[in-house]
Amino acid sequence: MGKYKKLALGILFDALGYVSFLIPGIGEFSDIVWAPLSGWLMTKLYKGKAGKIAGVVTFVEEALPGFDVIPTFTLMWLYTYVFKKESKD
Repeated sequence: MGKYKKLALGILFDALGYVSFLIPGIGEFSDIVWAPLSGWLMTKLYKGKAGKIAGVVTFVEEALPGFDVIPTFTLMWLYTYVFKKESKD
């Protein structure tokens, strides 16, 4: 998968994580489903140790109330393709 496709998916997944802010009450219930799913998606987008760590971080970030504002998928993309300067397609 290309790096810009990963970026687009990451932005989409981060936006899905913001759903809990749009629907008070019901939104927090959506985090029960979204937290493990987002962690799994992160490990599929980014392989290896970094992907596993990011998956755990994403799961915890989505599971904790109020932390949904952190764009973990986008931050992982930046770490992988900008700060680390290694292409891992």
